[in-house]
Amino acid sequence: MAPINVELAELSDLFMLLAAFVYTVAFIVFAWDMAQSSKTIRQVEADLAKENAREQAKAKQLVGAGGPSISEAPTVHAEADDLVDDDLNYVGNKRPIANVAVALTIFAAALHTFAVVARSVAASRVPWGNMYEFATTGALLIALVYLALLIKKDLRFLGTVVVGLIVLAMNGATIGFPTPVAHLQPALQSYWLIIHVSVAVLSTALFTLTFAMSVLQLLQTNATKREAEGKTKWSFLRMVPSAIALENWSYRLNAISFAMWTFTLVAGAIWAEAAWGRYWNWDTKEVWTFVIWVIYAGYLHARATRGWTGTRAAWLSIIGYAAVIFNFAVVNVFFPGLHSYAGIPGS
Repeated sequence: MAPINVELAELSDLFMLLAAFVYTVAFIVFAWDMAQSSKTIRQVEADLAKENAREQAKAKQLVGAGGPSISEAPTVHAEADDLVDDDLNYVGNKRPIANVAVALTIFAAALHTFAVVARSVAASRVPWGNMYEFATTGALLIALVYLALLIKKDLRFLGTVVVGLIVLAMNGATIGFPTPVAHLQPALQSYWLIIHVSVAVLSTALFTLTFAMSVLQLLQTNATKREAEGKTKWSFLRMVPSAIALENWSYRLNAISFAMWTFTLVAGAIWAEAAWGRYWNWDTKEVWTFVIWVIYAGYLHARATRGWTGTRAAWLSIIGYAAVIFNFAVVNVFFPGLHSYAGIPGS
């Protein structure tokens, strides 16, 4: 077994702290963009109004030249729907503050990637052998999945929530589960660690995105009701897709995540049989992994066949994610069992 590279491990810790700091700055900038939403919307609507005026001027010229009447000419309306695309496509809004936040997130993810890879190389193994590593690697995957989706879809509206959750994960790992680089316990020295845990981390990253969408869906639904009552809608929600669009995209991503979580459950059972001679041991960790599977299975089934849409679907998605967090942050720490590999005192 190769010795631990202490210098590289210390460098990993340093870059992890730097990444956490840059993520925090990115979160602040995303929040600033949200706070500036009224100004941004006014600017977008002003641009739309100017474009509308140009179209009207062209229409008048066409009328003077014997073309179609003004009523037949194309018109650009400065409506709220023009500020966001329910298909999550980019619609031309510049939002320079949000773009700066995205750039900072990319820089933080680069630092974060180096930190995770350096820790892996320092220990000559995969970087998810304890709770600290699972949290930091999971936070990295959340960032990478978010940035990958940003290439094709305009998910800048999720920035504050997603990056905020990344900051919480990084701080929780550093403060709550600090663990020096070390070799794996014998029970974890298996290729199933790579297969089982990597898929679990990736599915958790996707669950995080759907959680953020579900929270915004509830806010958007409440805002729509307020508008119907003649009350003011929070301005930043005009830069967020409709509740229906958020629900649809959350459903699609949850379906993918659920398939991965199903594989995680099956792979864990196969690993358990190889390690302990039984596919199922009713260990607390196993039970909660199954509970999470049941919640998301219920969510997908209820929405697809029972018509559970809107607020009920959003709450089911949020409850599922709460179970994921409980499984990681509470079960791993306070319920000792066969899966007690947290890497922290008392685990």
